[in-house]
Amino acid sequence: MSQQSVLYDVPGPRQRRLTLIGSLVATVALLAGAYFLIYQPLDDKGQFSMELWGPLIDPSNENFSLVWDRLAVGFKNTLMAAALAIVSSLLVGTLLAVLRIQLKSLTRRRFTGLAAPLAYLLRGLSLFLSALTRVCVEVFRGLPVVLTIFFVARGFPEFGISFDTLWYLVIGLTIYNSVVIAEILRSGMEGLPGGQAEAASAIGLSPMQTTRMILLPQAFRIMLPALISQLVVVLKDTSLGFIISYEETLNIGKQIIGVLDNPIQVYVVIAVLFILVNYSLSKLAQYIQRRLSRGRKTAGTPAQNPPPAALTAQAEGTGGA
Repeated sequence: MSQQSVLYDVPGPRQRRLTLIGSLVATVALLAGAYFLIYQPLDDKGQFSMELWGPLIDPSNENFSLVWDRLAVGFKNTLMAAALAIVSSLLVGTLLAVLRIQLKSLTRRRFTGLAAPLAYLLRGLSLFLSALTRVCVEVFRGLPVVLTIFFVARGFPEFGISFDTLWYLVIGLTIYNSVVIAEILRSGMEGLPGGQAEAASAIGLSPMQTTRMILLPQAFRIMLPALISQLVVVLKDTSLGFIISYEETLNIGKQIIGVLDNPIQVYVVIAVLFILVNYSLSKLAQYIQRRLSRGRKTAGTPAQNPPPAALTAQAEGTGGA
């Protein structure tokens, strides 16, 4: 059978030429539009002058050191908040996913062997807790992150709980992202073939052992792209710390703009910094996924046949016998 796709015919020479011409025309049109609609208006307003770009790209500028010192403080605060929120979101999200899976399995149990009142009590309690966790997930997943951060920063002090603004931001990000990660892992575990859980039960593993040793590791591997995408969202959402006056990168960028009055230049530099970090995270995810796939293939490779010399020795021994 031909290896070409059955969904469409392979383009011929004429179609390839038309495709090439269309691509060139589109590229020229895009470049012309970028020049006349973006570059030319900005250039007419002096947005490419060294007066505006100098504090960011010219080391000899008197404001260069001060600007980059402030940006470094903001970027360090951004990375610190992102790292803490990522770790806490993964931990809480994993525990919540396991809890939901266990509660769901408990709701199906009949608790045979126990007294009828106790069995009804346990079943009712498992149903209540399962419904409660589901409601919490839907509520916190439906709230905008900015509201979660605001409620944490304004609500905790009302109960006499005071933290640094860093921890308000981390807690707000954790509340939202942990429920999203929990749903990602839960869907990954529930999407696995049901025979795996049945086989684990047949060899005597408890539901908790089955989840911890069989389902959860596979869910992490299968849902890794979605998890990494969510962790990138955590990093970008640290910029919402401005509503509680946390000095992250964008907040400090606004302070620099208030002094130098160069918003386009500052935001372009900040955007480049975020793009580099997010691109590094995506490459790290691809590397981890390749390593996991390679390990799975290696584990599934059948044992190699004995070398010819061993076969010859076995044949000679059999003949001698």
